[in-house]
Amino acid sequence: MAEIYSLVDELCMQKWALITLLQKIQERFGYIPLESVPYISKSLGIFPSQVQGVITFYEQLYTQPRGKRVVRVCRGTACHVRGGKAILKLVKNELDIDEGQTTPDMEYTLETVACIGVCALAPNITVGNQVHGNMNPKKVEKIFRKK
Repeated sequence: MAEIYSLVDELCMQKWALITLLQKIQERFGYIPLESVPYISKSLGIFPSQVQGVITFYEQLYTQPRGKRVVRVCRGTACHVRGGKAILKLVKNELDIDEGQTTPDMEYTLETVACIGVCALAPNITVGNQVHGNMNPKKVEKIFRKK
């Protein structure tokens, strides 16, 4: 927590800068520890509920540690009709986690998204920033093969 206090003090700005501050904390730690909310709110002169409200409103802000690589499985229409649901099930089985969870080794976090934006490659997933298209069981196994 000392590092978070230092960061808050370093970046303590006006109330309107709350999102920037939360992004900086997440950038440094990978998530926003909930125990930091009282200090952030006091430093900015706002209620803890306001800080918590912003954190929970933005899907890009996380309150739990995440894996080194975030796996996003597309649930868009094109992916859905081309077997996206089955791909999600395979990824869950390979990683042995459910949506919103992180592997015990902190390697992967699994999410679903409304659309990745590469419908021509459906069904598709991303691992980190890399898009994997035309997914099938063999591709899933190859990407997540346990070593």
